Amino acid sequence: MDFSEKQEALVKESWEVMKKDIPTLSLYLYTMILEIAPEVKGLFSFLKDTNEIPKNNAKLRAHAVIVFKMVCEAAIQLRGKGEVVISGSTLKLLGSVHLKKGITDPQFEVVKEALIRTVEKGMGERCNEEMKDAWSEAYNHLAAAIKTEMKKEEAAAA
Repeated sequence: MDFSEKQEALVKESWEVMKKDIPTLSLYLYTMILEIAPEVKGLFSFLKDTNEIPKNNAKLRAHAVIVFKMVCEAAIQLRGKGEVVISGSTLKLLGSVHLKKGITDPQFEVVKEALIRTVEKGMGERCNEEMKDAWSEAYNHLAAAIKTEMKKEEAAAA
């Protein structure tokens, strides 16, 4: 599927709105992840030793910002380059970390669902199916790039 100019604009515009409330939305993103799949809690170092999602956890907030920004950047790259290109060392690190933690396709889907729910919350009435589809498509391409790197890491280790 081609990523349209309108989809790119929807992701960029909604990110500009949502980043103003990152403390709330980052907490919401991880609340949604754990609501959908409570078993993944241990995969996040900043959530492992707690029974609740810490409201003022800087690591949680920083990780959420990275997720949002990478999806937004993926959207921009899809229009500009037709693919997601992350600097080699960053992509290699992402692949390595996700491989070591044993991240699977269903877990990528959990994050996507949580991300879309967070976009819905952050955008309220302004959120529509087109916006959700745009974020979903951008996330799918980012996830595919990470999975490709995971496969490379796995093959190199074999």
